[in-house]
Amino acid sequence: TLARNGLIVTRGHAIETLARATHFVFDKTGTLTAGRPGVVRVQTFGATTRKEALGLAAALERGSEHPLGRAIVEAAGWSSTPATRLRSLAGQGMQGEVEGRRLRIGRKAFALEAAPQAIAPAAEGPASATEIWLAGESGPIAVFALADAVRADARAAVGELRERGKEVVLLSGDREDAVRTVAAETGIAEFRAGLTPEQKQAFVKTLQSRGAVVAMVGDGVNDAPVLAQAQVSVAMASGTALAQAAADMVLISHRLESLVRGVRLCVRALRVVRQNLYWAFAYNVIALPLACAGYVTPWLAAVGMSASSLAVVLNALRVRGKGASGEWRTGTTVTGDG
Repeated sequence: TLARNGLIVTRGHAIETLARATHFVFDKTGTLTAGRPGVVRVQTFGATTRKEALGLAAALERGSEHPLGRAIVEAAGWSSTPATRLRSLAGQGMQGEVEGRRLRIGRKAFALEAAPQAIAPAAEGPASATEIWLAGESGPIAVFALADAVRADARAAVGELRERGKEVVLLSGDREDAVRTVAAETGIAEFRAGLTPEQKQAFVKTLQSRGAVVAMVGDGVNDAPVLAQAQVSVAMASGTALAQAAADMVLISHRLESLVRGVRLCVRALRVVRQNLYWAFAYNVIALPLACAGYVTPWLAAVGMSASSLAVVLNALRVRGKGASGEWRTGTTVTGDG
């Protein structure tokens, strides 16, 4: 039933843990946002042209799985000189050589490490946009402002989670202005910006040390450590293979409402499992002493055991669940009482 609603379970503990989750931690890009960012502004420095800056950036980002990297490659729109000695630093950016020039692209601090003595000018992009910096040994070359729309159902999904008493947190490696804007649009009160993958993981560890059951939702390579750290993790199907491999569930519907629907279904499933266990325990506590005392004949015991199993199966079928609009979904869930 979860699969029919767009949520694939890859590990057995996920259903119970998602039902018990107290905190839902979301990544920003590709999770709360649609994951289809576009370059809205290119600010160049020195004699570099917009076309040259995009070409150098695309050479470094070509082959990148990150949505921001793919957006820059698409914006370049032409075949650039391939980069050599490429190296990816999780949560920071890319570095490599293009036509003999050592370049870095990514976070501002990371990119400008290529030219420690250079003074970085102020960027002029929209406050809500994500900034990607390109720099070489001589200093900053360009800064790219990228914007990504928030998912249409993100605010409703966050709202229902909060109504259910869940704490919702936004963790992002992006700059604070961009993260604050997304948090405001989705109704998330608590957020952290400018975090590395290690800092995200440390934040989740801190929550867990306070007794929280954390569900992490993310999509990128940078999310793999924190996905593995959380008690239950959900990867977006549009994300990277590494994130999906580290996750306990994969959201294949591309809609956050399917995650909330999954939470409802997991809570319902856990309730039905408990009902079946209670019934099986109560039945056997009553039936076994009567059988041992000779008050129950073998044929009656067989009928009673079959009826007990049938009751459990019929009760389990109720876990088919209801969709967001209230209609019953098709599916089959069968368990026994033994």
